[in-house]
Parts: sequence; structure tokens; C-alpha cells
Amino acid sequence: MPLIIITGLPTSGKTTRAKQLHAYLSSRIASASKSPSTPAYRLHLISDATLSIPRSVYDLSPAQLPAHVRSANAAEKDARAALYAAVKRALSPRDIVLLDGLNYIKGWRYQLFCEAKNARTPSCVLQVGCPVDRARAVNESRLERRERRRRKARERENGDGEGAARPEGKEEGRDNDDDRDDDDDEEPYEPSNWENLAFRYEEPNPMARWDSPLFTLVWEDDEAQTRAVFDKIWDAIAGEGRKPVKPNQSTVQRDKDPGGDYLYVLERETQDIVKKILERQPDEGGGVVSLPRVNGASDGGAAGPDLVVELPGKKVGLPQLQRYRRAFVAMNRGGIGLEAVGMLAARRLRESFVGYLNDAFEKDG
Repeated sequence: MPLIIITGLPTSGKTTRAKQLHAYLSSRIASASKSPSTPAYRLHLISDATLSIPRSVYDLSPAQLPAHVRSANAAEKDARAALYAAVKRALSPRDIVLLDGLNYIKGWRYQLFCEAKNARTPSCVLQVGCPVDRARAVNESRLERRERRRRKARERENGDGEGAARPEGKEEGRDNDDDRDDDDDEEPYEPSNWENLAFRYEEPNPMARWDSPLFTLVWEDDEAQTRAVFDKIWDAIAGEGRKPVKPNQSTVQRDKDPGGDYLYVLERETQDIVKKILERQPDEGGGVVSLPRVNGASDGGAAGPDLVVELPGKKVGLPQLQRYRRAFVAMNRGGIGLEAVGMLAARRLRESFVGYLNDAFEKDG
């Protein structure tokens, strides 16, 4: 089933929208299922948090990483590899994959689009719109909250001593103060890392096939507007009117049959003619050799009159025939993609090679 890619600026509310969309899809899947024990689709939410990927992997500041690591960006590549593997494992005809993350590189979104298309399942992009100043303010608020927690933890260690009992209702790393008045448990980005990610963000383009269809939710959208966008996403990925997905024809491996692989047919037919000439030529040399027009057919059959190879006065050896065959193959490699359909391609190749041999033997004679 489909792949839904969520993208947006860092700390723009992507995870919040992902949770809302996950709840919405869960309810739609439950209503579309005939039985609770056999749901119509399986739903997967994949993110950095579910794979335990820290946000420090995106930090390329000199204080965090040495120069050779920053240039290779190895940590971020490893993180994307883990996300890609998780998405690839989950994609199937009965699974809806919701990928929550930065997804800020258009090349990365194109890679995910290709993987979904290879699995013959649709994909779409949900962009979470948010002003840069507001997203930056959210990250700064999280940084302040984290600093307050660390300061209070240090104060408890210095005041209470190691192993001292904590007041009732307190847990390590948690407080009942005003900094816990919301449900935002997301870790912040370091300021330099946030600015770098915001600068590198490549907005999705609805004209690009890997970013289409593109749906957008902004910070101010209320519940009604959010529901309307989610309904459109459901119709695009699981509705009755969704378009079937076809894989790229260039990636479909051809079968080795007369109409499927031109080079294979070319090699096979020329080798067969060389073999039959060696088997059927007279011991004393010279004369003619009759060959069927279709490989494997009986001589003089329904495929038409036999092909005739006029041999020179001397006996022809394998090295000479192979030299002619290689030259003929080299001249006819340009026919890839222009081959005829079915047995017609093989017949034309046999006729052309026999004519080429007759011309070559005449010149040598």
C-alpha cells in the first residue's frame, strides 16, 4: 500500500501532524475492514524516534564532528539508510507506511518515490507549512526547557547528595513545575544545527513527479481543515479512484525469448549457423550447405525454403567462421530496441548472416 512522506522545516509540527494522520488512518482502516481481526490494511509509523536515531546525526558543526566526518556526512547517511531499510521492509500491498522526518532533500524523496513505484504502490507528500520564525521559536523554547531540566538536576545532585530521596511525585529528569505544562517531549536541535537544516531545506515541488500528489497543512489549520486534507490523502492512496502504479519499463528485465533480448537472439542465431556449417560442410571443402530459416525447425519445413551458404573451394574452419560471426555481431549491435517481434527477429537475423557469409566467402574465393 502507499507511502506517505511528511516533510517540513525542523520543529515545524511534523510529528504532531504525523500523529494526527496516524489516528485518522487507523479509524479509516477500522471502518473499511470487514472484521476487526482482519484489518484491510496494516499501518506503520516510521520516524527517527521509532528507530532511536538521535538528532545529533544531523549536526555538522565543527564542535560536534571532525572535518573528515563533516565532509562525508557519514552519520546522516547511516540514518537515512536505516530509514530507507525500514520503509522498504514495510512496503507491501497491505501496508500503509507513514514516514515522519525531515525528508528535506529532494533526491531523498525521489529515492523513496522510486522504491514505492518499484513496489507498485502509490506515494504522496504531506508538507507541514510553518513560518521560519515560529519554527525557530519552538526550537528555542525546547532548548530553554532542556536547560531548566539540566539545571534543576544539578541542583538536586548538589543539594540532596547522591542517593538522597526525591520528593514524592518527582521522577528523575521530570518536574511538576511550569515547564511541564505541555505534551511536547521532542528533543531540540542545537541552534547551529537548526539553522543549517533550515537553510538546506528543499521545498517539495508539485510539478515534480516524486513530490506529487502534494498536500499541505499549515500551522493555523484547524481540525476541520486538517480533516479535509486527510480525506484527500485517503482518496489519493486508498480510494476507489486511485491510479494504478506501473514500474518503469526500463527497469523490467527482459526474458530471453526471440522477442525479448536482441543481443541474446543475435548471439544464439549466429552461433547456431556456425555450428551447422561445421557439421554439414563436405570433408573435401566447397559446395553448399542448407540451413533452416528458423532455429530448431526441420529442413524445408513450413518456415519456407532453406537458406543456402555457398562455401569456398577449401574447407572452412572454426576460427574463420568465428571471425566472420564476431564482425557481423559488431555491425548489428545497434539494433537493440529496434528488433522485430517474435520469431520474425530471429528469421531476419539468420537471413542477414547467411547473406553476409556468402559475400565474405565470395571475396575470399
